[in-house]
Amino acid sequence: MKKVRIGSGAGYSGDRLEPALEVIEKGNLDYVIFETLAERTIAIAQQSKLKDPTKGYNGLLEYRMENVLPLALEKGVKIITNMGAANPISAIKVVKEIAEKQGLTGLKIAAVLGDDIYDSIEDYMDYDILELDSKLETIKDQIISANVYMGSEGIIEALENGANVIITGRCSDPALVVAPLAYEFGWSLDDIDNIGRAVMVGHLLECGGQITGGYFADPGFKDVKEPWKLGFPIAEVSENGDTEISKVDGSGGTINRHTAIEQLLYEIHDPSAYITPDGVADYTGVEIDEIGEDRVLVTGGKGKVKPEALKVSIGYRDGFIAEGEISYGGSNALERAKLAAEIVEKRLDIIGSEYDELRVDYIGVNSLYKDKISNKMISNATDVKDIRLRIAARTKTRSEATKIVNEVETLYTNGPAAGGGATKNIKEIIAVCSIFVPRDKVNSTVVYEEV
Repeated sequence: MKKVRIGSGAGYSGDRLEPALEVIEKGNLDYVIFETLAERTIAIAQQSKLKDPTKGYNGLLEYRMENVLPLALEKGVKIITNMGAANPISAIKVVKEIAEKQGLTGLKIAAVLGDDIYDSIEDYMDYDILELDSKLETIKDQIISANVYMGSEGIIEALENGANVIITGRCSDPALVVAPLAYEFGWSLDDIDNIGRAVMVGHLLECGGQITGGYFADPGFKDVKEPWKLGFPIAEVSENGDTEISKVDGSGGTINRHTAIEQLLYEIHDPSAYITPDGVADYTGVEIDEIGEDRVLVTGGKGKVKPEALKVSIGYRDGFIAEGEISYGGSNALERAKLAAEIVEKRLDIIGSEYDELRVDYIGVNSLYKDKISNKMISNATDVKDIRLRIAARTKTRSEATKIVNEVETLYTNGPAAGGGATKNIKEIIAVCSIFVPRDKVNSTVVYEEV
């Protein structure tokens, strides 16, 4: 029975490089995927492109490709990634330049386009925003990006045309895996169950080291071997959809039934209906068995008909976050921090500061769980002798944000005793919301460069 081996090279935009090189070097792969887009990442990339039309791709594209290209070419491993973000065209030109400088030949580099519908966003102003209970029209002047979650069609087209480096914009995370499996096994995208299983494999790989023990370890309860050299996962997929998940021998991390189950259910709202552009995966019949050290076999699972509408990630400007911090330590530290917070809040009233939200946290006491839960966890908060006061506000303008952080900083000489380590930070908020557009409104296209 034919098998395809796919390795994960990244699970988020800033992920490590060494495990990717390790999995390409020693993993006997057919493909490696670099999944680097989160909900807000594409909007931030679009913001970068607005400042410089040649940018907007993943900031580590050059660094990764300089190291990965020669090794992948040597090993015959095809690269599929969404590092194109807001600018796949510029991304493939950068990759071509890197290959030429390194004297590499025999590369066909593809950019998959079609996800960016910003130029036609006016057509969707009367569409409902999923998260805001309003029409898109209400944030019309704040919108900076609109990217559809694409399926695997464009990637498959690139593979059929001989591409060995494929760079997309905003596609669904599992599509990076669905495409090579459908291409290699000749699965129709209407083959509901096989596509459902392919979506599941893609989800198991998409977060990189999470399935090998990253975001899993809890010392003494859920131990992970040598997490400082965490290996990235490899999926060996059989033509019937059965999949072995493993990692390179000698790499750090742990793969077992528990790490696999956690990743299988990670960010899944309904295990019986994980909705993606390629299909709807049903995990309810999945079995995960340990078949060796750091090796599991995943079987079962099926699919449902793909959705008629596609999700669009809308990036929009939503004001600023002002954040100021200062530390208090020793006896009575919490009471001094509380007095400092009171001073700042009253000062903001005096100067007429305008903000939409204000949050006060005592880091070390209640910053994670606030008071209701924290009071049950800490019997006497005054026993905590190391307090970091954090005051954060959401404002409409940068000037109002500046007023707030400056009031925190002035606690140095105008606040309670022994405050130190004050910091202040202001950042523009690029928020994300969603609409759904008909599938037939979106089409992928593929552009090529060759070396």
